[in-house]
Amino acid sequence: MAAAAKPWWRETIETVLWALVLALVLRTFVVQAFWIPSGSMIPTLEVGDRVLVAKFWYHFTEPKRGQLFVFKYPVDPKRDFVKRIIGLPGDVLEIRGGMVYVNGQPLREEYVKNRDSFSLTPGPVFSEVPVKVPEGHFFAMGDNRPNSQDSRFWGFVPKQNIRGPVFFRYWPLNRIGMVD
Repeated sequence: MAAAAKPWWRETIETVLWALVLALVLRTFVVQAFWIPSGSMIPTLEVGDRVLVAKFWYHFTEPKRGQLFVFKYPVDPKRDFVKRIIGLPGDVLEIRGGMVYVNGQPLREEYVKNRDSFSLTPGPVFSEVPVKVPEGHFFAMGDNRPNSQDSRFWGFVPKQNIRGPVFFRYWPLNRIGMVD
């Protein structure tokens, strides 16, 4: 005895519901799209770029210096920021005249086209300089240094705030491709 066919409207509703569940699972655990609202990452990312983030990636490997990543802004976790990882847990960082030093060595940053003359000094965010990145935290900076609100001004990014690395720009079409 064959099962009765479902009415077309029920098939449609079930298909839409399964598609929604699948989309929700993918967005929650696998890949999420993000829109770039500011110029803090120019020229790597422009205002209005749309990128994909691999949310699962850091479950298999540790974040690496130089990677672009999206994280929940520590001051307001409802907001997402995209920056570049500059300091890893245990690193000793210093910034003098716009030059970043990691563990006493100047950091080569070909991706920075717009520099400033910022120097990290003791104050409300960091009580002493050079500063050591605590375990489970990262130091993040934008590529457009004069126009980036980053770890220099609000502190470290806790690992639990990290959403994942940026790996692909899908908009605008003339700039589509892998991001580094």
